[in-house]
Amino acid sequence: MADRFLKQARQYSEARPRYPQKLFDFIASKTPTHDLVWDIGTGSGQAATSISIKQLEFAPRLPNVDYKCTSPNMSMSELEEKVGTESSVDLVTIAQAIQWFDLDTFYNQVKWILKKPSGIIAAWCYPIPKIDDEFDPVFQNFYLESQPYSGGLQRGLVDDKYTTLEFPFGPVDGCHHTGPFEFQTNKLMSLGELFLYIRSWSTYQTAKDQGVELLNDGAIEELTNAWKEDGNGRKSVTFPVYLRIGKVGGSFTL
Repeated sequence: MADRFLKQARQYSEARPRYPQKLFDFIASKTPTHDLVWDIGTGSGQAATSISIKQLEFAPRLPNVDYKCTSPNMSMSELEEKVGTESSVDLVTIAQAIQWFDLDTFYNQVKWILKKPSGIIAAWCYPIPKIDDEFDPVFQNFYLESQPYSGGLQRGLVDDKYTTLEFPFGPVDGCHHTGPFEFQTNKLMSLGELFLYIRSWSTYQTAKDQGVELLNDGAIEELTNAWKEDGNGRKSVTFPVYLRIGKVGGSFTL
């Protein structure tokens, strides 16, 4: 999974949206204790561990965050060494990454390391952004044309807003289901910044590695004509965010 973002790590850190505070407030309100969070697939730190040392170079340095570069197929012994012991983590978070995981292995690790019965897992994603009625259909067509390079079923989980994601956990307190719960985040972007966002896609890099330039002259012209820049050339871009959240429940044995 990390190899998909190695070549555009800087673009990813600069172009990707930050997640809304309401999302974090909701997750925190459903997490009974707040001692230790394991954030998987941190990448450049938008939301902490990652298998991409290149992306971690662009992650913000904070006093209460410890970044760990882990193996792509992390063993239980490595999990215990680098993250924590059994039943030691309050919350596991995964931002825009769970679709790339071996879910059976990953969920076993989550159930082992989360506190019982209060440990929480939260995974969220955002599909393509929305801008306005004129631009969105053109951008949707561009996105559909990129799909042969998208990773297939994995990206389909995002397009489905994680509704079809296997998620073997119980509803958190106060909820009757595990989601998806919808939030949104907005980012003021120029067309050039939107192109930078597109170039941060793993899909874009996969196509480029195969000799295909998704942002070719024709695509750039179509998107530019649809953008129709207003006064300062920047528009509010809305990223819908979809959250699955659940609790681990009782005891668990590997």
